[in-house]
Amino acid sequence: MSGFSFFPGPRVLAGSDRAAEAVAKLPPGPTLFVTDRGITELGLDRAWRDALAAAGNSMIIFDNVEADPSRDTLLAAVAVGREHGACSVIGFGGGSPMDVAKLAAYLLGSGDDLDAIWGVDVAAGPRLPLMLVPTTAGTGSEATPIAVITCDGGTKFAVNARPLTADWAVLDASLTLGLPRHVTAATGIDAIVHAVEAFTSARLKNPMSDLLAREALGLLAANLVTACDEPDNIDTRSAMLLGAHLAGLAFANAPVGGVHALAYPLGGMHHLPHGLSNALMLRAVLEHNLEAARALYAELAPIIDPGCAASGSQGRARALIDGLERLCAATGLPLRLRDHGIERGDVPALASEAMKQTRLLVNNPCPISEADARRLYEAAW
Repeated sequence: MSGFSFFPGPRVLAGSDRAAEAVAKLPPGPTLFVTDRGITELGLDRAWRDALAAAGNSMIIFDNVEADPSRDTLLAAVAVGREHGACSVIGFGGGSPMDVAKLAAYLLGSGDDLDAIWGVDVAAGPRLPLMLVPTTAGTGSEATPIAVITCDGGTKFAVNARPLTADWAVLDASLTLGLPRHVTAATGIDAIVHAVEAFTSARLKNPMSDLLAREALGLLAANLVTACDEPDNIDTRSAMLLGAHLAGLAFANAPVGGVHALAYPLGGMHHLPHGLSNALMLRAVLEHNLEAARALYAELAPIIDPGCAASGSQGRARALIDGLERLCAATGLPLRLRDHGIERGDVPALASEAMKQTRLLVNNPCPISEADARRLYEAAW
């Protein structure tokens, strides 16, 4: 066995009605509760409000987080937490509130300057106690030490450092019931891409991340369409939430690559949801990687298309790409850039912006140049 490192992620509480048990694990004192306006308007956080009140922890609500959260939003959350003397942080929602919560907990605990910690393993200070509660099955943010923030010009910058790993992740599938079809589809595909890219990562891939990626891909592929068709199916929602978490653990250790690198400019520049952006770029990037990653794609393929198991490696690798595209299409998401208001003339700017995602491009199974990126956006258009 070759040497490797693996970080197991947060402690997990899974199941319904765990709010009171979870809150009891936090220290006494004010809790900064980071979420978005949709969550508070729907009342999804009601049990958590009640649990915090019963525990005697005052709740500092910051519900101004938007999709692709901005630097200003993050700093506003930190300011609110500092003003009220936050002793702990809960991130409640999709990937955006959880990313803001992770960085807010770190900045409040460490006192570091945000601009001094961008990048991989730069942030090394303390943070406040942190609990993350996903309400979608997709980003896996509750499992990872990564937070992505949109800065000037729509460029996405990330902090990837172990201190951002939460103390606790609470997996309550009841919070995901009834999500709209397009949200279920986009977040589910995001998780599938996490699993595939972790398994094929050119850096830090290891036997434990592989095990998690395969298990995640099986859970997600088997349940995604049913979750779209039956939004109140708790068993399916539970499988999706667990799959997304396992995929998050996988890519927290074996980082994602080209699909994400080319997806980020679609979110930062055109405000497309992150999971949708991944779905739009998935086939083009997998085709680009086909020869370099053929053996690994062939290994994953029977999870998506059991009938391909007797084929050669090239046939199985092709079956993975075709099967993933069929799965994405079955969710009902339109899968062309032009379906979402992207103009062909936007391609050069998108390709130039993608080249800034060096932390992701280095993980791809083969290089992606700016010329390659233009070709891939053209293929996806």
